[in-house]
Amino acid sequence: MYRSLFPRDMLAEMDRLQREMQQAFDLSPSIRGVSRNGFPALNVGSTPGTIEIYAFAPGLDPASLEVNLERGLLSIAGRRESGLEQRAERSAVHINERFAGAFRRALSMPEDADPDGVQARLRDGVLHITVRRREAAQPRRITVQ
Repeated sequence: MYRSLFPRDMLAEMDRLQREMQQAFDLSPSIRGVSRNGFPALNVGSTPGTIEIYAFAPGLDPASLEVNLERGLLSIAGRRESGLEQRAERSAVHINERFAGAFRRALSMPEDADPDGVQARLRDGVLHITVRRREAAQPRRITVQ
């Protein structure tokens, strides 16, 4: 009978260790996208007038979310409950890959982000945050006389 010297899930264990090392050395993310991993997953883009953030957070109640923009730092915080129910005393969970518990993500915003112009909407598990840019920072055409 063939017997391996390594555990069956060695690749899964190596993947877990790699993710933990990346998280340990991650820098603070910005709209340029330094960091990966974390909950909720983010897509960030911009237009000349706005900064658009999409946070993928399925199954969350809008009342459990808190979005703040203070001193150029946008934070998304909340709590995600486990979908697993303990139905019987002797029940066991064999695989649980879905994150549950408190979370917080933070992004540094550019200097022209307007803290008074922030809108957040949760629809179909996607939190869409729009941050307006200040009017004073918009390019203007100056007529030459």
